[in-house]
Amino acid sequence: MFGLAAVWAERSSRRTLDHLHSQLGAAGLVAAVATAPGLAAVVDQHSAAVRDILAAGVESSAAVGGVVLLAGYARGLLDHAREAGWRLTVPHGPESGPMDWLTFRLLAVCSLATSMDAPRYGAELEPR
Repeated sequence: MFGLAAVWAERSSRRTLDHLHSQLGAAGLVAAVATAPGLAAVVDQHSAAVRDILAAGVESSAAVGGVVLLAGYARGLLDHAREAGWRLTVPHGPESGPMDWLTFRLLAVCSLATSMDAPRYGAELEPR
């Protein structure tokens, strides 16, 4: 992707990830860590799985920026979840009840999105 299309795609993707983070990520990541240390490990495992999917499982991923891939993955998860009748529930601690697979996966996306501006981010998404 080059020029204005690339800039537009990245801005749109960042808006998607920022919106997801404001809806779920900030409170959800704090709740996962505060509720039990093991939940943070589950989010880390989901983050590793998402990185692997984006690095190896997306055709022509080398031609697309990491933020665009990550936002596309999140949009796909949310679209599929809505079709299945899933509703976003923001975890607020133990009283929120157990988190499902999709919540953990979306928290992983939020966690990865927060590291997007780190100097080495994207190296994990480069083809090997």
